[in-house]
Order: sequence, then structure tokens, then C-alpha cells
Amino acid sequence: MGAKGKPVWYAMYVTYGRELKVKEMLDKESVLSFIPMHYVVKEKYGKKRKELVPVIHNFIFIYTTDAIMRRLKSEIPFLQYVMNRRAGEKIIVPDEQMRVFIAVTGSYDDRLLYLKTDELNLSKGTRVRVTGGEFEGYEGIFLKVKGARDRRVVIAIEGVIAVAMASIPQELIEVVQESDIKSMK
Repeated sequence: MGAKGKPVWYAMYVTYGRELKVKEMLDKESVLSFIPMHYVVKEKYGKKRKELVPVIHNFIFIYTTDAIMRRLKSEIPFLQYVMNRRAGEKIIVPDEQMRVFIAVTGSYDDRLLYLKTDELNLSKGTRVRVTGGEFEGYEGIFLKVKGARDRRVVIAIEGVIAVAMASIPQELIEVVQESDIKSMK
């Protein structure tokens, strides 16, 4: 965790599908939060329509200080930390990693693939940077993804979620040298 009183991104569970309700409560208190959303086609009364829904139910990212998070948890009993099981610690997402994740998932691009991080072996991929197109400048891991025909650039929040970008032409991808790697951890 950062310096005392410095806001960080907390990965949080919300029980019983109340993630949108929690987001509304946080918005009223001017606490920044993010729920990855995507469009799905739903049919009601014989009519199909696109609806924006959470990618992962019962999940929200909250950007706040430790003191405010403790207060929120005491006021909202169905709000729980997502824990790193191996380390036994709360999952805190670095600002830069969260900025990229929000930028990519906030596009609501229907070609994005959402995956559980345990479905991927990120160590088998190559760290790359996108050099053109709508995702220019973003870095991720280039690898073969289950459910996709070709390799894709993956942005992962370890232990929580990963998103594979739409197919990006090979000529718009460059390998990131070890000395160039920006801190995405």
C-alpha cells in the first residue's frame, strides 16, 4: 500500500449482485469507483435489445484511502476485500495498471475477451507495446488466448481479471525491451 492517506485502487467483492448499488452509493459520496461493463443482447417480451451489464458480477474497484475504505466497509457490510490467496494480502492495483485497464475496458468494445487470470499463463507471453490504432501506447502481454483464433495483447490485473484486446495487426505491436518496461505491477 502507498503512503499513509494516499488513495489506492482496491479490488472488492460485493455480495448478492449489488455492485451497481454500491457504485451509486460511492458516487453520492464522490468516491471514485469502476465496474468493468460490457454490452449483452437480452430478449424480453420477444424483443432483443443491448444492455450494459457488469463483466463480473459482485465486483468493483474502489479508489480511496485506507481510512475511508475502513469506514465504507463498516457502513456497507456486504463489501469485502479481494485477497491474494498466496500472499494473504488485499489486492491493491497500481494506478498505471488500473488506468490502462479502465481505458481498454471503458471502450465497451464487443471484441474484447474477458478472462480469469488463472486461465492464462502470462509467463509464456511476450511483453509488448501497441504502436498504433485505438490502443496505441498501451502495454500488455502478447499470447494465444483460449476462445480466440489468433494471439492477442492481454492486460491483466493479477488474481482478479484479464482482458484480451481485439486482434491487433502484428505491424502495430513492438516488443518491449526489459530496460523499457514501465511498472505495471
